[in-house]
Amino acid sequence: MSSITTGNDRQYSDSRKLAARARLNREYTIAEIGWFAWVAGQLPLKAGDRILDVGCGPGWFWAAAVDKLPESLDLTLSDLSPGMVQDAVERCQPLAFGSVTGQQADATALPFVDGAFDAVIAMHMLYHVPDQSQAIAAMYRVLKPGGFLAVTTNGAGNMRKMYELTTVFGSPPYDPAGAAFGYDTAERLMQAHFGNVAMTQHPARLRVTEPEDVFLALTSYPPGDEADEAQVDAFRDAITEAFRVGGGVLETEKETGLFISRKAA
Repeated sequence: MSSITTGNDRQYSDSRKLAARARLNREYTIAEIGWFAWVAGQLPLKAGDRILDVGCGPGWFWAAAVDKLPESLDLTLSDLSPGMVQDAVERCQPLAFGSVTGQQADATALPFVDGAFDAVIAMHMLYHVPDQSQAIAAMYRVLKPGGFLAVTTNGAGNMRKMYELTTVFGSPPYDPAGAAFGYDTAERLMQAHFGNVAMTQHPARLRVTEPEDVFLALTSYPPGDEADEAQVDAFRDAITEAFRVGGGVLETEKETGLFISRKAA
């Protein structure tokens, strides 16, 4: 079964499909502090650190968090998609970083020398990688002794009330990203490679007030983006019913966490 975790070439040649899912989280998350600002506050970065972002996407995190990060960070933006790398570099180069460079790269075969970086960041991307253990091993290799890896991902229960609607497409009723690389897998693999891992969950929930944004987000990846007319009609009916039951809103809990492991000095 196709899902958000497959078809990377088609999904991420540019940021348009990703933007539909990002909008849902950006516009409707209820939290004391937003996701990007929260992550920035959790990262143990120092001024002048060399950072590798693996699976950088369009660079939204760095653009949003630059004012909350230490000065003079040297940022290397990498992604399997050259289009994403170009978007990210263009977005981040004018910002107040020490330097910004881009590199198209496979997460399992990073083209950097051993010990090149003080920090490696991999935000919501390891569920796309077929061999997640190999990717984490590659990230470990390019870290300096004493450096850290920061990984973000979803739990399997993330936004369950929303993902239950995708059963009309034949999808299981849970977050496919959390199923492919959820909390348990992140903790197990990072512990195996680093010997340590600390996890923190972002306290948040989702309260959606516009049904069309649910439709656009859940049809931005397979199988929803390949649904036939009957499936689309059934999906719209399911969304309408969910909002009716919720009194005009769709509310669901979020499970989104940050895992940090440090390489022994």
